[in-house]
Amino acid sequence: MAGTGDIEHWAPGDQILWRYRGNVLPRQDAAPDRAAGPVHICRPVTVVQDTGDLLAVWVAPGTECVKPILADGTEVHDEPLVTRYTAPRTTARAPWLGNGVLKLARPGEPWSVWLFWEPGWRFRSWYVNLEEPRTRWAGGIDSEDHFLDISVYPDRSWVWRDEDEFAQAQRVGLMTPQTAVRVREAGRAAVEVIRDWGAPFRDGWERWRPDPLWPVPALPDDWDHTPSPMPS
Repeated sequence: MAGTGDIEHWAPGDQILWRYRGNVLPRQDAAPDRAAGPVHICRPVTVVQDTGDLLAVWVAPGTECVKPILADGTEVHDEPLVTRYTAPRTTARAPWLGNGVLKLARPGEPWSVWLFWEPGWRFRSWYVNLEEPRTRWAGGIDSEDHFLDISVYPDRSWVWRDEDEFAQAQRVGLMTPQTAVRVREAGRAAVEVIRDWGAPFRDGWERWRPDPLWPVPALPDDWDHTPSPMPS
């Protein structure tokens, strides 16, 4: 599923993978706050824009994705919080439900911004997903989710999301105190962007629509392979 663009940028319409690696506590001999487990989330996406300032991709409705589930088949968010991150896990293939999502990511920024619509393209909200700055490789990007998120609404109000999961991840050792501080700082920086109504909130992406000729990307068999990194 490697893109057809040049070595640094993909072209609109290219199909790539947007992946997240599992959260693990860094080893003593690892670089601080940079450890990550195997891929446990994989979403085939279509490139909308890829420049030095912004990567924008579209997750089409019905796209076959990979998500984490508990080893007994329980959905992660159906598991009580106290055992949600300690119960054995595996992965499962499942279609992307809903109306699709547009994801926007600026190079080096410790979050991405997702746009959601209701049926009929009625814009619902932005979602700031706090995460490790993305690493590019020939077939897509990799990151690590940081649990804490922010919802932003058309009236410019906002609210923290998943603070309970953020706290639980620290309690069970999936996040060091140093990383937690860094994530909170990133969240506060994102809030400042929201308050100033900076990019991408001011940029009109809620009026964007996908090309109707784009096919739904397929999930490749080697979705979890370890790639060689590209320049970010």
